[in-house]
Amino acid sequence: MTMIFTIGYEGTDIERFVATLETAGIRQLADVRAVAVSRKKGFSKTKLSARLAVAGIRYAHFRALGDPKPGREAARAGRHAEFLKIYTNHLRLYESQDALENLADYVADEPTCLLCYERDPATCHRLIVAERIGERLSAEVFHLFADKLEKYGQHASAIPRPDPRKGLAAAE
Repeated sequence: MTMIFTIGYEGTDIERFVATLETAGIRQLADVRAVAVSRKKGFSKTKLSARLAVAGIRYAHFRALGDPKPGREAARAGRHAEFLKIYTNHLRLYESQDALENLADYVADEPTCLLCYERDPATCHRLIVAERIGERLSAEVFHLFADKLEKYGQHASAIPRPDPRKGLAAAE
């Protein structure tokens, strides 16, 4: 079974974040933020990419899949229906469709996790991206939470694991 992982970095620090990815067996991270800059230490594109490289995790930024500013503003204001409408329309753009294709190719290579800020995937556009990619690849989505690292460590068998010799298609 093919798996797509997602994670948000809200409420965590870079070390717990990376440890969560390592525990889950993630080999590459797909940053789906429109703006890969963060006030949270270690989560801006350059620093994040460098820290992930130390852990042996590849980084790629899929800017075209980021939520446009009006969508981010609607989400922050709690206008979820408006956010969904804005983001769904954004995904109809050629640039977004092209980025979805590129992301599908990227995800097919190695165990991959989609990144955005929000802890709760239900309030984040990465859920929509993961579902779209999941449909294209007949994949399932598994949401990681950096504040549950200890749980993942204790129950590692509960995390879906692809066979690294065969790529994601061989996940159990």
